[in-house]
Amino acid sequence: MFRAGAVALAAVVLLAGCTGDPLAERYGNGGSDNRTSNDGAITEIAPENRGDAPTFEGTTDAGGTVSSDDYAGEILVVNFWYAACGPCRAEAPDLEALFQEHKDSGVSFLGVNTLDQSATALAFARNYGISYPSVMDGDTGEVRLAFAGQASPSAVPTTLVLDKKGRVAVRFLGQITAPSNLDTVIRELLAEEL
Repeated sequence: MFRAGAVALAAVVLLAGCTGDPLAERYGNGGSDNRTSNDGAITEIAPENRGDAPTFEGTTDAGGTVSSDDYAGEILVVNFWYAACGPCRAEAPDLEALFQEHKDSGVSFLGVNTLDQSATALAFARNYGISYPSVMDGDTGEVRLAFAGQASPSAVPTTLVLDKKGRVAVRFLGQITAPSNLDTVIRELLAEEL
């Protein structure tokens, strides 16, 4: 029932072509419902306590293949999202801005779409100007499973930041309402000697 409602809501929003986004506005200053998290909890993991690097592979919204090997030696920001998620919409422009700021410094961003089909994910990317890829993980959940454990993506949105060794270093649970926090984490991980 929820999936049908989410698909219908996404279709209405995408077809409406309106300039405002009521879901993003609703969650822009916090808030939560039973399917999303907005508590902003940040979990930092000291280098000596980081687990093994998760390995994953998946198909992107554009039909390509991506794997953890593609990001070897880089900082990787992994954002778990879906199109009808209000907090996901609210944080999308900030994530793209940080991607643009850091993409030439050894930092990559990867979305993990937990619900939608490719057409919906691509429409979201066009609407919000997202230029980094997203893995389509709604049918299999394999990418989410690869990250299960120490810093699981237990709510949507969740953003994980991986260090240069591919290990989860920081988890943002819920909407990132202060992009400067993510920016600081990225800069600290870039400077980290491992």
